[in-house]
Parts: sequence; structure tokens; C-alpha cells
Amino acid sequence: MLDHLSIRVADLARSRRMYDACLPALGYQVVMTIDDAPDFKGVGYGGDSHEPGFWIGASTDPADPPPVPIDGMHVAFGAKDRHSVDAWYQAALAHGGTDNGPPDIRAHYHPNYYAAYVIDPDGYHLEAVCHLAA
Repeated sequence: MLDHLSIRVADLARSRRMYDACLPALGYQVVMTIDDAPDFKGVGYGGDSHEPGFWIGASTDPADPPPVPIDGMHVAFGAKDRHSVDAWYQAALAHGGTDNGPPDIRAHYHPNYYAAYVIDPDGYHLEAVCHLAA
């Protein structure tokens, strides 16, 4: 349904440290960077297709106000297995993320819904989820 999702961050280097550390656990890596646009710097992450599906970016215009996470916004990254969810969660916490729910089954969604939740350095609510049985 979506081609890509972009979020604006206050400090690109700080946010990139967390995303660069945790997204490889889910099979995503940096596939594109934009450093030369007149008003934007950003990093695009993607999987095997090498198409950036998730972007973090910062305005280079000093007049722009700091980013404010959209209340209720939630980004869920798909994981191939439960081990990947665990690795994503640990890497995110080790690189600036804040715990918002450790890896576990969320049976209220379905019996195999295994997920972990983190808040990134800008306050965005993130999830890694695997829908497969152990």
C-alpha cells in the first residue's frame, strides 16, 4: 500500500546511530543517502530490493521549527523471526531507544504475534513484529 514513509528527526546523526544499529537485525540497511539537497539531509533504509521504504531526515533550514512526532503515530517493522525482534530491541535500546514494551507474545492480536516496542530519540513509537509461530 505505501511506497515509503519518512519521519523528520531533530538530530540526524543521533537518530542514524540507533536506526543503523537496529534495522539490520530486521534485514534493512542504508540504501540511499541525500546530502546535497538544498533544504534536507536524509537516510533511506531498505531490504533486498534496495528501494528505500523508510526514511529519516532533518531539515537544513535554520528557520524550520524542531520536529514534533505525530501523536499516536506508530511505525511497525516486519521481522522474519522472533530472534530478529529480540536483536532489534536490544540494539535499539543500546543506541538511544527507550523501552516501551519488551519482546513477548501479544495474544490479544493473535496467538503468534511476537513484538517489541521502542521509542526512538525523537519520541516516535516503533515496533518490530513477527507473525510466525516459534
